[in-house]
Amino acid sequence: MLKAIHHNTLRPLADEFSLQKIGVARAQRVPSADRLDDWLKRGFHGEMAYMVNHLEKRKDPRELVPGAKSVISVFLNYYQPDSEKTAGISGHISRYAWGEDYHHVLKDKLYALADRLHESSALPESRKARNKVYRVFVDSAPVMDKAWAVLAGIGWLGKHTNVITRDYGSWGFLGEIITTIPFDRYDEPMADHCGTCTACIDACPTGAIVAPWVVDGSKCISYGTIELKPEQEMPAVIQENLSGWVFGCDICQDVCPWNSFQQPTRERAFELLPVFRGSDLNALQKLTETEFQIAFNKSPLNRPGYGGIQRNFSKLKSGS
Repeated sequence: MLKAIHHNTLRPLADEFSLQKIGVARAQRVPSADRLDDWLKRGFHGEMAYMVNHLEKRKDPRELVPGAKSVISVFLNYYQPDSEKTAGISGHISRYAWGEDYHHVLKDKLYALADRLHESSALPESRKARNKVYRVFVDSAPVMDKAWAVLAGIGWLGKHTNVITRDYGSWGFLGEIITTIPFDRYDEPMADHCGTCTACIDACPTGAIVAPWVVDGSKCISYGTIELKPEQEMPAVIQENLSGWVFGCDICQDVCPWNSFQQPTRERAFELLPVFRGSDLNALQKLTETEFQIAFNKSPLNRPGYGGIQRNFSKLKSGS
């Protein structure tokens, strides 16, 4: 049997790899997993067909990593404050996309942290073989990352369904290490601290937050501007309420009282991309496809791509 990892090794490693929050929960079927079934039955995933795939793996990490004992969750702050440099994009480009794509940045950190954490476990040399001991996930596999962040004590689930922390608000990326090695102790879920506040629900221009902790993704501005392919029709409720957004939407986070505790990120990769500095949306719209691909080759804006962003601009003119 593999020797348990000491919980007190986590915080120093998180500091070493500049991760603001870290916690660990016992690997199990996610207690709230049945809510996912209801969410899907109500069609709240819209055209995001991938949400229906690999449901059992999504609900239980032991289906992803056979023999899994622990799920380590991390939070990486990405908040960039408004400034003269961001005046042209603030409120139009979601803050998480002002810098480089977080998938690569956070995954590199997690692989390095995981290798260090398991270095006394006689790991095999190849990454493929190591995948039988642990695996790293950053929003690109069927993992309920928000549920695990709550279970690992990172924060609580806000009524807008983003994970909120006491000291960084909700401006953070989440990632996981699922490992077959147990810990000597596990963290406890954090209690909810939203209270009676409904600021996020009241502010959503499309009514996408249909109830506390329930978001109809098919009405969300982020869904319409990011998830839909350029040739797919944007729902009227989104098109008519874009409020200037051409990529994502931060309205529900901007109004959250807990985000008054936000702190600027120290992660250099999340600094403002050169194409955004001293620029505005007009300049972005005028880019050719080749210029767009060069400017955003390491950016989340690659998700909808040139065609998607141009589609979003056209909807701004014809809708809100």
